[in-house]
Order: sequence, then C-alpha cells, then structure tokens
Amino acid sequence: MFLIRNGRVMNPATGMDMVTDVWTEGGRIAGFGSGGADWEPEQVIDASGCIVAPGLVDVHVHFRDPGLTYKEDLETGSAAAAAGGYTTVVCMANTKPIVDCPEVLDDILERAKALPIHVKQASAVSKSFQGKELVDFEEMARHGACGFTDDGIPLTDAGFIKKAMEMAAKVDMPISLHEEDPTLNELNGINKGTISEQMGLGGAPAVSEDVMVARDVMLALETGAKVDIQHISSGRSVDLVRYAKSKGAKVYAEATPHHFTLTEEDVPNYGTMCKMNPPVRTSWDKAKIIEGLMDGTIDMIATDHAPHSAEEKEREFAAAPSGIIGLETALALGITNLVKRGYLSMMELLTKMTVNPARLYQFDCGDISEGRPADLVIFDPDEVWQVEKFASRASNSPFLGAQLCGKVHYTICGGKIVYGK
Repeated sequence: MFLIRNGRVMNPATGMDMVTDVWTEGGRIAGFGSGGADWEPEQVIDASGCIVAPGLVDVHVHFRDPGLTYKEDLETGSAAAAAGGYTTVVCMANTKPIVDCPEVLDDILERAKALPIHVKQASAVSKSFQGKELVDFEEMARHGACGFTDDGIPLTDAGFIKKAMEMAAKVDMPISLHEEDPTLNELNGINKGTISEQMGLGGAPAVSEDVMVARDVMLALETGAKVDIQHISSGRSVDLVRYAKSKGAKVYAEATPHHFTLTEEDVPNYGTMCKMNPPVRTSWDKAKIIEGLMDGTIDMIATDHAPHSAEEKEREFAAAPSGIIGLETALALGITNLVKRGYLSMMELLTKMTVNPARLYQFDCGDISEGRPADLVIFDPDEVWQVEKFASRASNSPFLGAQLCGKVHYTICGGKIVYGK
C-alpha cells in the first residue's frame, strides 16, 4: 500500500476539501484517514503543507509523434506532462502522417501503453486535413480515438462541419475546433491592432475567431454535438459561447494560460515566444476570458502545448512557427494569475483542470474518490519558484525565467510516482 500523509485533499468531483491521509492500493484509491486496521504502507509521502488533488487533465497537446520528433515525442511530452502535474493528456492529430486512419492511430496508442501517464489520441476530422472528406468516425472510434479535431487547420465549409458534427454526435464524442477564418487574417500569430501596426505586421483580427465561433455554436445547437471551442482568445467569442450555452447547446470552451496571462502588449518583449494561433489579444479580451472562467462559460484550462525547435523560433517573426509549450507552467500560472488574484478559488481552478475535461471526454479520471484510479498531483500552492528548465524537448516559452507561485512536488499515475521532487 501507498500512503500520502497529512495533505489537504481537494477533489472537485465531490467537493471534498479536508486535511487527511490518502491510501492507494493496486493503482486505485483505497481510502482516506487512518485506514484499515491491517493496512501497512510500503511507501509514505509526507504531503504536509501541500494540496493533494486529482492528476491534471489536458485536452489539447501536441507531442509531434510521429514525424516531427525533433520538436517533441511521446516520451519527452509525457515527461513534461508529469512534471506539470498532468496524468492524462489528449494529443492532437497534426502529426506526420496525420492521424486520419486506423493504422496511424493504432501505432500511437500501442506505443502509448508503455508511457508513465495516460496519453489519449484524437482523430482528424477530415482526410489529410483538407476539409473535404470526412474520416470514418465510427472506425476511428472503434480503434480508440477519443475525439475528433483538425486543430491548427480551421474548417471553413459550413456544410462540411455540420456533417462532421452529426457524425460526432452519432458516436457521442467531442469535436474540437480551431476557430480562425484564414481569409480574414493577414498574418497569423499576432493580434491585428496597435502592436501589429507598430511592428509593421498585418495580424489576425478578433473577428476572424468571432465569425467562426458564431457559426459553430449555432451548428452545435442544430446538431446536438458536443463541440469544444479550442483556445478561445476573443472576448466577443466568450459572449457567443455563453449565449449558445443559455440556449442549450452542448458547447464547451478552453482557455490557455497564455491567453489569461498575456496580451498583445507583451509581444514586443517576448518576440516569437509570444507568437501563437490564435494570438494573445487586448487587455479587454484577456479580462473577458477571465470573466468567462469565473462564471463557468469557459469550462476548461488547456495548454495547447506546442513544442518547436530553437532554430525555428529564432526566425524573424513572420517566418517563425506559432505556438509555445505549456504543460510545466500551466498549474502555476493558474495559481499565480487566477487564484492568488482572487478570480478563482483553488477548487474552481482544479475543476477546470481535472473533472471538467475528464467528463467531456468520458475519461475514468479527474476524481479521487475511493475505488477510482490513483492519479494524483501533490503541490505546494504557496511555494515560489523560478522557471529555469523543462522536461520537454523544447523550451519555447515566454515564461522561462519567470517567478511563479505553486510548485508540483509529486505526480502519481496508477499508484506509481512518475514525477518526484
């Protein structure tokens, strides 16, 4: 048996919040408190002063495997996830080859069995990301896909996305959408506004996101599909999601730590480390995202962990790829910028990083009740630390060197320590 002693146990799935002991056995939660009369721990962790919570769940990561493993692979991505307190992640389908057939999916899921955390894989929506031919949703679901997305490539054909939503509803799985209309963007990765003008760059306006979100939340209402609006960045889009929810649409939304932390004003300081799709926008947009997190419009915090090589990010702004890594700083950014500033309680933050994403995907995680999987994170919410290095193969982060509050001490998956202080 494995004993975690004297931690503040917080389980958003049940509302449990108390200082107690946690016992695990056989990879599952065995009980709380003093335990059974004959329970003898084989290993003990003293969690005094720390929070013990469900292992974090990220529904939006890029591990670049297969085909782009010079950026990241399943092993290094899993190590980064474990270092950040994550025990379950969902990989996007934009690998080489794209995950649009059972053969590619089978290969990833077979290799994932040996990983220290739970790595799930989403299927593409369209063959070759062309937005013209649907993948076989039922076949991909049978082979273990957990959802569907062409993330990174917006689906611009309304009739096509409606058919895709109907298929997603049929197999009862989420369809996750990158919401930017490419015909409205002059340059991806930077908000079209004051800063882009100062830098002499065209930029991507918020309306590029808004028109796609407006279309898709209405299609979600029409089809009954579970639709995840990925990495929401526009304040108006937050309002659109709120409206669709009020009408009964099964619409969910993600916010990334960089979108609730940074604004376009940070781009000149961080350069290409602050280039991402969709871009960080104005202070008003950031405030609206925080408002959406506070009132429940935004259900989940997802990292959009997007590794790139140093050489790629060192190119001039227009030529550099978009995206930053995020798994190892997400919890601390949430604590530092949301909890410590009074926007969310710790329980509310953990809800958006554990049980909500788990429920959307119908995963058996995000809940540390007795009998459930022993997937846990142990962290000190008050410990201040400096971001100095990453377990990820990549280091493309604007937060390198930052001092953040909230330090992961242990990550436990299936009752085994996969990251330790």
